[in-house]
Amino acid sequence: MEIQINGERHSIEPMTLLDLLGSLDINPLRVAVERNRDIVPKREYGSILLADGDLLEIVQFVGGG
Repeated sequence: MEIQINGERHSIEPMTLLDLLGSLDINPLRVAVERNRDIVPKREYGSILLADGDLLEIVQFVGGG
């Protein structure tokens, strides 16, 4: 199936949002995710099954000063 992550198309197998973050080597505690223009609560990452055509925006938090 095809999804879009931060403006780039990706072909993936069916999986949860949490599985996707893991496959991208992204720490789920350090990101905010928008799916189809809705913010996804962190507690739902493991229960959201991604669907063909989903549009994801993943924003990583960066510390510094």
